[in-house]
Amino acid sequence: MSDLGADLPTLWYRRAQKDSRPLHITPELIRRLTETPAHDHNQRTCGNMKYLTAFSTMCAMTLSTAAQDTNLVYPETKTVDQVDDFHGTKVDDPYRWLEDDVRESEDVAAWVEAENKLTFDYLKKIPGRDRIEKRITELWNYEKIGAPSKEGGRYYFSRNDGLQNQNVLYVQETLAAEPRILIDPNTWSKDGTVALAGTQCSDDGKYCAYGIQDGGSDWRTWKILEVESGKLLDDELKWIKFSSVSWTPDSKGFFYSRYNEPKEGAEFQSLNLNQKVFYHRVATAQADDELIYERPDEPEWGFGADVSEDGKYLVLTIWKGTDDRYRVVVKDLKTPDAKPFMLIDNFDYMYTFLGNDDDTLIFQTDLDAPLGRVIAIDLKKPEMDNWKEVVAETKNALTAASIVGEKIVGRYLKDARTQVLWYDMAGQFIREVDFPGIGTASGFGGKRDHKETFYSFSSFATPPSTYRYDIETGESTLLRRADVKFKPDDYETKQIFYTSKDGTRVPMFICHRKGVELNGNNPTLLYGYGGFNISLPPGFSVSRLAWMEMGGVFALANLRGGGEYGKTWHKAGTKLTKQNVFDDFIAAAEWLIENKYTTPKKLAIQGGSNGGLLVGACMTQRPDLYGACLPAVGVMDMLRFHQFTAGRFWVDDYGCADNPEEFKALVAYSPYHNLKGGTQYPATLITTADTDDRVVPGHSFKFAAQLQACQSGTAPTLIRIETRAGHGAGKPTSKVIEEVADQWAFLSQSLSFAIPE
Repeated sequence: MSDLGADLPTLWYRRAQKDSRPLHITPELIRRLTETPAHDHNQRTCGNMKYLTAFSTMCAMTLSTAAQDTNLVYPETKTVDQVDDFHGTKVDDPYRWLEDDVRESEDVAAWVEAENKLTFDYLKKIPGRDRIEKRITELWNYEKIGAPSKEGGRYYFSRNDGLQNQNVLYVQETLAAEPRILIDPNTWSKDGTVALAGTQCSDDGKYCAYGIQDGGSDWRTWKILEVESGKLLDDELKWIKFSSVSWTPDSKGFFYSRYNEPKEGAEFQSLNLNQKVFYHRVATAQADDELIYERPDEPEWGFGADVSEDGKYLVLTIWKGTDDRYRVVVKDLKTPDAKPFMLIDNFDYMYTFLGNDDDTLIFQTDLDAPLGRVIAIDLKKPEMDNWKEVVAETKNALTAASIVGEKIVGRYLKDARTQVLWYDMAGQFIREVDFPGIGTASGFGGKRDHKETFYSFSSFATPPSTYRYDIETGESTLLRRADVKFKPDDYETKQIFYTSKDGTRVPMFICHRKGVELNGNNPTLLYGYGGFNISLPPGFSVSRLAWMEMGGVFALANLRGGGEYGKTWHKAGTKLTKQNVFDDFIAAAEWLIENKYTTPKKLAIQGGSNGGLLVGACMTQRPDLYGACLPAVGVMDMLRFHQFTAGRFWVDDYGCADNPEEFKALVAYSPYHNLKGGTQYPATLITTADTDDRVVPGHSFKFAAQLQACQSGTAPTLIRIETRAGHGAGKPTSKVIEEVADQWAFLSQSLSFAIPE
């Protein structure tokens, strides 16, 4: 879950009918309430042990109105008598059956169908919803061209003409030459749900290996084509997940990692164990691939394979969870029958391989440098006492580094905004790259012999611009600027710092149209993530632009748990200190209210994946603070997440309920377990997808069912379940636009503000 989330489209949506009274009260529920002993029922129904009598009375009083209420009546959701014992504490899980795979369970499929019918019927009736979709479509319809990369003497870049479901990969011989299509994933499926998910060209430029993502799943199938002719080879590599490929310099093959084929029907639910490293030779069957490295004694280990540019070494980075803490194995590729050896034999620090000078390997690390630095390890003298520092730690967090054009380029975060510094190979500072304001720059890749590199820069109200960077002179040359149908000068972005509950200073970006009055009446959308060392710098998003066009204020809080200030900042929002993340987010909401941007009834919070957990935890802890909540693909059951697919990796950030101390922390904020009956929760639109095999949809299913059972107010609590989609990556443009339009419509209704004509 390096990104639980990494690259997720921003999702926002909208409103709920004012006078509707969402009810989930049935004779069966009342029977359970009145016949079940309090200590069992309170866990079964809403996870609280203090409200049985009040809730039972409320159910009896309102049963008669349920039949009369035709505005919004939730589907009946059965409960089961499932009780788990965690270190002597009994915890009820009444919706355990909703964990079953929707493709395999008729009951779950029927529940999904009923919930989707309710949700989509509600959303389509919101006045102005179609107008929102039309405007988002207009904004989205601009040419999107990624920063080029150079491989084998050719230039490669992605392009989308505006509304294509998937980006297309182009190739050109020179920057001035006419580009041609190399891979167009839009031809792979009618509904656009099959995506290009990674490419890697051979050093001589003859071949391009590429990954295919089907229906949003994390599983990848890799294939190979000839770049010159466009001919697709017969090679097909399956059951690859959390792995790229690394070619040998002779272009005869590449290294990659894969899992064993899962049992039929368990592809999207079962744990991912026993990853292995293989070498694949071009034009051979996957069954003939050579096994390079495995550790059957350590089934939870995963492996990333990198071949040094000179082809001398294979460097295997061993990971166990989501923390940047790695072991390193090295194999000499020039010596026949050389065995892999363990260079770094603990999971204490981060070591990211950057390159080598003959027998000296260069790594980015946080060893003795929580903000990051670059070191060199001589394999002839590999003991730690002999390691040498190349680039020293600075006062800002080093998020990534690479070796390009015989120089080291470091990408830093300076108060959550991009800073890029260049050094010579001895670690001496050369220059800083100048950017046009507060924003995010990405790119700066390449090879040791390259004289140029490329990057893209954007901000909240600044569409992406692509630049060529001359490594020798430091000159940036604009190649392309996105032409989006809006006026950037109409918007303003600022960064403020607020104080969290424990006195910690936290940064937050705020963006909106110029001239917004601080009258406490602005619809405001607060976004956060706060986990897995993932940082949230300011970047361009059509979704956010559409929100601001509607008159909304957008705020992004850089919470603890992220990587904005390095390892210490990250660790301050993990495991037993995870509550800090929620406190930071709640404090951000309070700051926006205190400073007259908005009021609770006009404030919405949104987050996806780990950010979905963030929204779920904050809405259960402070339901009075928000007018609407948008938790997307969230981790909602903190006691069982580690039992599905990639969930076991996340114990680095969350801890695990198997540990008594960590269980106490987890159960204290687990969104599913902290919903309380008789509570007026904010209007909530939960979003997930049936093929999400990162955060399995059962998390959102169970949370939605529990929320609908516990809601005592009039605000709607709905779940929108996308089909043929996953955690976010690879989702076709058409589905993204529809989802955004639904969310903005939900927010406009829930926060009671008019959609501009």
